Amino acid sequence: MQDDDDGNVWKGLVAGLAGGLIASWTMNQFQAAWMRVATNSEKPHGAQSMQPSQGSTGNQAEDAKEQDDATVETARVLSKKVFGHELQESEKKPAGAAVHYVFGTATGGLYGALAEVTPQVTTGAGLPFGAAFWLLADEVSVPLLGLSKGPTEYPVSTHVYALASHLVYGVTAEMSRRALRQVL
Repeated sequence: MQDDDDGNVWKGLVAGLAGGLIASWTMNQFQAAWMRVATNSEKPHGAQSMQPSQGSTGNQAEDAKEQDDATVETARVLSKKVFGHELQESEKKPAGAAVHYVFGTATGGLYGALAEVTPQVTTGAGLPFGAAFWLLADEVSVPLLGLSKGPTEYPVSTHVYALASHLVYGVTAEMSRRALRQVL
């Protein structure tokens, strides 16, 4: 690789990080709008990564209070293992949001760097990227890590909602990355 190409990877990384942050925010706005429009929804955030984790006490009332979505569960584990701090109830929502934004931003950065060395990943204006992100994160990784139930445990509507959310993320990440990359 030439020196100029190395600079492009770093510029792509920076553009991708910014694009991932913008896309994470846009994804949240899309999800909020979806939930305002949707009827007969099981839970305000239907994506598997936003569903309660697997831990169950067997008491439905207690489970409803105790279960956290995957972003909050991730934040709880990180807080305890890295910082030795047990998250308080008031800290869960902001910590879960932080996990969502950090993961979305980091994924965007990886995508931006990859776009510099393999421009084919940008084909389809970010839709394939969003679909792959949904498949790998929501459908495979989150359940495998025990942060949600398996994919077959959720109705099709949950998967549609999650896929649509990640397609919005992918298109926004690509359009933002592309625009920022032109000025870097």
